[in-house]
Amino acid sequence: MSALRKKFGDDYQVVTTSSSGSGFSQPPPEKKKKRQRFVDKNGRCNVQHGNLGGETSRYLSDLFTTLVDLKWRWNLFIFILTYTVAWLFMASMWWFIAYIRGDLNKAHNEKYTPCVANVYNFPSAFLFFIETEATIGYGYRYITDKCPEGIILFLFQSILGSIVDAFLIGCMFIKMSQPKKRAETLMFSEHAAISMRDGKLTLMFRVGNLRNSHMVSAQIRCKLLKSRQTPEGEFLPLDQLELDVGFSTGADQLFLVSPLTICHVIDTKSPFYDLSQRSMQTEQFEIVVILEGIVETTGMTCQARTSYTEDEVLWGHRFFPVISLEEGFFKVDYSQFHATFEVPTPPYSVKEQEEALLLSSPLMAPSLCNSGEKNSSLDCLETLEDNDSTTKLPTKLQKITGRDGLPKKLLRMSSTTSEMTYSFGDLPMKLQRISSVPGVSEDKQAGKTCKISTEPISKSVADLPPKLQRLAGGGGGRMDGHLPPKLRKMNSDRFT
Repeated sequence: MSALRKKFGDDYQVVTTSSSGSGFSQPPPEKKKKRQRFVDKNGRCNVQHGNLGGETSRYLSDLFTTLVDLKWRWNLFIFILTYTVAWLFMASMWWFIAYIRGDLNKAHNEKYTPCVANVYNFPSAFLFFIETEATIGYGYRYITDKCPEGIILFLFQSILGSIVDAFLIGCMFIKMSQPKKRAETLMFSEHAAISMRDGKLTLMFRVGNLRNSHMVSAQIRCKLLKSRQTPEGEFLPLDQLELDVGFSTGADQLFLVSPLTICHVIDTKSPFYDLSQRSMQTEQFEIVVILEGIVETTGMTCQARTSYTEDEVLWGHRFFPVISLEEGFFKVDYSQFHATFEVPTPPYSVKEQEEALLLSSPLMAPSLCNSGEKNSSLDCLETLEDNDSTTKLPTKLQKITGRDGLPKKLLRMSSTTSEMTYSFGDLPMKLQRISSVPGVSEDKQAGKTCKISTEPISKSVADLPPKLQRLAGGGGGRMDGHLPPKLRKMNSDRFT
């Protein structure tokens, strides 16, 4: 018996069939098409420039950089070809001078003084050039003072040889000392993971340094490559968005001594704000990671790159710890560098979680007065009046508890949420019951309200500044004639 599993959406159906006699065979699994990457895992960018037209001449204007950027096989070929052509050309010039002067036919004549002694054919002229260029000087072939054209050619050979040596040897040295190979010892995890960290949904990946030499001023950046269409209908292929990996807090500056886990918190500012486990199966994106730093041994800037496609992002996974404390040192186990394990993670996006939290919470009035300590009681009262969030009080009660008759400075200092209530819902229970009984006279209700609301005012007079205490007649005393009429009436009713 064989079990065939067919996937329909998120549900799986197991079909048990016989391996013989039914004529039903399991179809071969469909091979997923390889994802075209913008940046390979080794950091190489899959971009080719075509149809340059006349712009190819720009490469020759910067010939040195062009040679350095070539592959090693082309560098070696140009290196050997340049020296061979230069040597053959200069040897031909020496042979041509000897041929014009007739030195080739009179080389064995002891009474004749040639331009270059013992040069009587092309191989001997080539050997003379090599001995001169390499400053070997065997002493058998040399220039005589009877040949001014030979002296001029010798000066030209010295200058040309120095230029060729400086150009080619410098090019080879720069190419050999490039820090690209240093990036081979900088590791990135094979997969990225999404899970909860510190109560927030977080995208994580790991970086490591295999060498004991440090990366000075190491900094990491992340780019999200995703095609999108603007509201105006413009299509943007491979639009680049920045992923915050701690730029505001300085967490992007790495002390890369041991493997580090780089985190991107998914919040309202993140491009992954509406990304869920289900939507990630249909999304197409690529996360490009760029690690830069200065090589400690050479002082040259090194850059290492990698990328993660949507298939390489594991939802609900976390990286294994790789650092352990040994006797006298910390040990890093790189065998667990790429390993992850599953952890409980909600399959919903941050947007969906916030919406579900708002729907599940009870319908409550917004806390208008909890926006900070800088908000005064007067500001809260203005907000409450603008939103009509409280039940309207009777006319006389509104006059007593209102702020029309109180100075603003006094009201801000004395009308706190614990001392005086301005809404019907915040009144004491006894007063609420009196106000809710039909037929109660407004005068009786206003009197009780006045009695209750003036007590906190008198109690808070001692907490006022000295200037206001003098206006109030001392701590806890009766108000003098400097108070407004309504406040004097409230104070006189309290003592009667």
